[in-house]
Amino acid sequence: MKYNELTIDSHRQSCRVGRGIAAGQGKTAGRGTKGQKSRTGSGRRPGFEGGQNPLMQRIPKLRGFTSHRTPAETVYTGQLEALKGSTVDNTSLVEAGLISSPNVRVKLLVKGDLKKKLSVSLQMASKEAIKAIEKAGGSFKPINQIGRLPKKSQKDTDTK
Repeated sequence: MKYNELTIDSHRQSCRVGRGIAAGQGKTAGRGTKGQKSRTGSGRRPGFEGGQNPLMQRIPKLRGFTSHRTPAETVYTGQLEALKGSTVDNTSLVEAGLISSPNVRVKLLVKGDLKKKLSVSLQMASKEAIKAIEKAGGSFKPINQIGRLPKKSQKDTDTK
């Protein structure tokens, strides 16, 4: 007889356990004596660890779940009026003391008037700030963060 020639009934009749000592699986019905698992309806909720704080509740308290990304520093359009020169970038903002380092991300927001014609090249700017720059006769050019490589475009990956 070969393994693939075996005839097995897929719907085997279930054994009636716990119907007396003479029934084969009677009395304790293979559950042992006493205790939580021997009782009917003895299910515990998933993740229950016997009163110990479950793993699901412990994990968010562990290291590595907080964002370590430094938030972007904000510069306002009113502050650009006091800058010397017609170009605004990270280095000129550091020299003016408006941001902490030339390597941080900078976002330009609207607060105050802008009348100077400036060519601004920063990482981010709000739509209203771009409108304010263009209204004054300047231009805005988004750039990558200084010290980071630019992301590969879809064209670069398709050519290979």
